[in-house]
Amino acid sequence: MKTQNEIHNIRNIGIMAHIDAGKTTTTERILYYTGKNYKMGEVHDGTATMDWMVQEQERGITITSAATTCHWQKKTINIIDTPGHVDFTIEVERSLRVLDGAVGVFDAVSGVEPQSETVWHQADRYNVPRLAFINKMDRVGADFQNCILEIRSKLGKKANAIQLPIGEEEKFRGVVDLIRMKAICFKEEDLGCSIVEQEIPEELMLEAESFREELISAIADYDDMLAEKYLNGEVPTQTEIKTALRKAVIKDNFIPVLCGSAFKNKGIQPLLDAIIDYLPSPIDRGEIKGHNAKDSEKIETRKPLPDEVFSGIAFKIASDPFVGTLTFVRIYSGELKVGATIFNPLKKKRERVQKILQMHANKRTELEEACAGEIVALAGLKVTTTGETLCLEHRPIIYDLMEFPEAVISVAIEPKTSVDEKKLLGVLEQLKVEDPSFNFKHNPETGQLLIYGMGELHLEIIADRVNRDFGVGINVGRPQVSYREGIKSIATGENTFSREINGKLQYGHCLIEVAPHDYQAGVLFESKISKRDLPAEILEAIKKSILDTAPGGCRVGYPFINIKATLLKANYNEMDSSPLGYTIAAANAFKTACEAAGFVMLEPFMALEVVTPGEFSGEVISQINMKRGHVVAMESKNNKEVIKAEVPLSEMFGYSTDLRSSTQGRANFTLAFNHYGPMDLALTKKVLESKGIYL
Repeated sequence: MKTQNEIHNIRNIGIMAHIDAGKTTTTERILYYTGKNYKMGEVHDGTATMDWMVQEQERGITITSAATTCHWQKKTINIIDTPGHVDFTIEVERSLRVLDGAVGVFDAVSGVEPQSETVWHQADRYNVPRLAFINKMDRVGADFQNCILEIRSKLGKKANAIQLPIGEEEKFRGVVDLIRMKAICFKEEDLGCSIVEQEIPEELMLEAESFREELISAIADYDDMLAEKYLNGEVPTQTEIKTALRKAVIKDNFIPVLCGSAFKNKGIQPLLDAIIDYLPSPIDRGEIKGHNAKDSEKIETRKPLPDEVFSGIAFKIASDPFVGTLTFVRIYSGELKVGATIFNPLKKKRERVQKILQMHANKRTELEEACAGEIVALAGLKVTTTGETLCLEHRPIIYDLMEFPEAVISVAIEPKTSVDEKKLLGVLEQLKVEDPSFNFKHNPETGQLLIYGMGELHLEIIADRVNRDFGVGINVGRPQVSYREGIKSIATGENTFSREINGKLQYGHCLIEVAPHDYQAGVLFESKISKRDLPAEILEAIKKSILDTAPGGCRVGYPFINIKATLLKANYNEMDSSPLGYTIAAANAFKTACEAAGFVMLEPFMALEVVTPGEFSGEVISQINMKRGHVVAMESKNNKEVIKAEVPLSEMFGYSTDLRSSTQGRANFTLAFNHYGPMDLALTKKVLESKGIYL
């Protein structure tokens, strides 16, 4: 069993950023300098340890979050390298849910990019303390101070440099440590392993003193002793500055900013020092709050100590060709041993732990036990899925579930042979367990099997994995938009169900009002009838019936969203009323109300951001207008124009080719789901008629 001090020496961190900011390269350098790897892996030649999937190596991008463990200064660092592409934000979401800290990597030229903002807000949701690492300081156009200003303005964070770059662009050779007031350079002949400490160059001394003063002023609020010294004009010690900075990072998400060039092997060792010095241990994060398994209103807590009762969260499911299904678990409290029986309170099922594995990307080391604060993979679990709590049966607790993004795009697939057909559904089910943002279903009208995902790349990877990883041949159709149904106005629907079933009268009555609402997750239910006037099981049956009916729509078969359903009246007869009667009555009343409220088709609108040289901005805007989009903002950045727009997803297929041809390949773009909005009637008719449906 680990001691409390050993848990205090653990750092569970994630590396997160926009695509191509250098997350995986930074992680590879960390593994090399900590001695985990004997040579450096490179993303561009497909040898990165953390990008172990064939699909990642071919494309040079991270697709799935990979976990590893290394050691620095006698501390244990558990690292999760997360994807940067918007199609795989689910990987970032479930990683941040269980991490104690994170390193946000930024491109020194591009600054805060769209996906940087997305992952930053995800980290805000789970209150994860962070460091910022400004990478690629060796590139032309690198601007360290601009990156700090953008972190403050775009991300709304208190951020101050704890390092300054020595030189920029091709002259970048090291960093100034503003806490120790030393210059740190890295020897190129041994891949940056040797660090040379020097006095700060004279030309940088005034700037370094100014930035140090600004840093001390910013963190004085978090430490009374430091504040008193600062106000009295005294010079605080390095230890006092570090102590105050650590408090600021852990308590208030203050962001210390570091810099370097991972690809050129500069700045990684000081980053590791900062991870140890400023990011929290599980002990620092304090007790973890959850809900009582029997009464969700009652709060339960667990301390991150080895002698507490066991609890943890299953945050990722993966398939291993040798071990089978692996369940990645963050252990929050207690300890876990091989052969132990644990409990899933949501499924009310027991699970048996056959193996405990420490992961290094796709390699694994077997452990006999694991303890609070650790991230491990368990083999042998049968029913547990992503986001579910694991605990002991006699002391159940349920931690908050994760939120998963809405799938907005689909393609039709079909097996190539009868042998493939027998395997296909099982493979898709396995992929759905691994990736909660993926889904599939049969279209009853066309007989097609549709797979749903977050974007074209997401579905391309899924189809490739079905074919290559699982050996199932499939034909893939063109991407299709996942539409939704909504309503135009307020309306009511009433239904009475009264029928004898199996010798017993089943009775139910409901009056339901529907109204347009901004609830994009589906249908929001509310009852005007109190639990005193209607039994709880009847009220629950009505609510469940409406929520179960919503995914089927009423006109076309697309799911309902943006609707608020209110139960206005429900006649209750103690002798004959039954949950079944109200289930049927509620579904009928809801459909009647939606028909009366008027049908509207909703389509997904995407947030588009294009970065283009100024001479092509007119052509880019013209293209956006032609695609029924509208520009919402423009700004100049590093001699380029950043154009932000909202565009219907249906118009964006093949956009990368269009943009490349109109800008001579010099522009790039990011696309992320924004919201569902109404489609005009003429276009609605056209889309539906292509499916054989006529309004």
